[in-house]
Amino acid sequence: MKKKITAVIQARLGSTRLPGKTMMTIEGETLLGHLVKRIKATNYVNDIIIATTADKRNDAIVEFARNNNLKFYRGSEEDVLDRFYNTCVEFSVDTIVRVTPDCPLLDPRVVDLVISKYIEGNYDYVSNVIIPTFPDGLDTEVFSFQSLKKAWHEAELLSEREHVTAYIVKHPEKFSIFNVKRDGEDISWMRWTVDTQKDFEFIREIFSNISIKDDIFFSEDVIDVLNKKPELLEINAGIIRNEGYLKSLQKDKEHSVKAKIEEHNGT
Repeated sequence: MKKKITAVIQARLGSTRLPGKTMMTIEGETLLGHLVKRIKATNYVNDIIIATTADKRNDAIVEFARNNNLKFYRGSEEDVLDRFYNTCVEFSVDTIVRVTPDCPLLDPRVVDLVISKYIEGNYDYVSNVIIPTFPDGLDTEVFSFQSLKKAWHEAELLSEREHVTAYIVKHPEKFSIFNVKRDGEDISWMRWTVDTQKDFEFIREIFSNISIKDDIFFSEDVIDVLNKKPELLEINAGIIRNEGYLKSLQKDKEHSVKAKIEEHNGT
């Protein structure tokens, strides 16, 4: 039986470095709206669900979902793995494509490539981020509900609860994992994601300079803009990739040290 493939969009408005970024607009559309449009242009995704939180700040995301006839789930703010898992339980999701509104330039063809590798190889988890060769902002992860369930049961570290697939990626002995590499040059040094104001300005410039306005454009079109205007790459140069995850790993260390001190003191 053909598996139903569902894109689960992890979205909230409580970002620390760029609050409200999910609903910031470029060319008259929110970052979330741009992402949804690009997911709908894929060949494999059958359904879209937005996984947001119960915090009232995210009412605007729920309103967006309702206005666009999209399913949504409201869960934990901090335990993102729990929110993601319960979203998939609520809607009986089988195969999951995890994406975020941080990626308004997400390429439908790249998404389809990652999904096709997942299907062909019968893997538990496939992504293009373990060893990145695509620009930061084309991140796509595909995995089974059973893998998510196992991670939800077993993950204990703060970083593994704050980042949905961290536990899966860290345990290749428990999961069948595959990393998709880009054909040709490694351009993972390019930053096409939105995490800071400078990132937002870069993305806005890309949309402003792209020649395709009323249809979906692809990675090649963005690269064409950057070849013509390489100075745009300077707008958000020097920002660390996956800085949020690195901060979570630091929290793990701090929590571990605190626990050892408390154990030593008998508290």
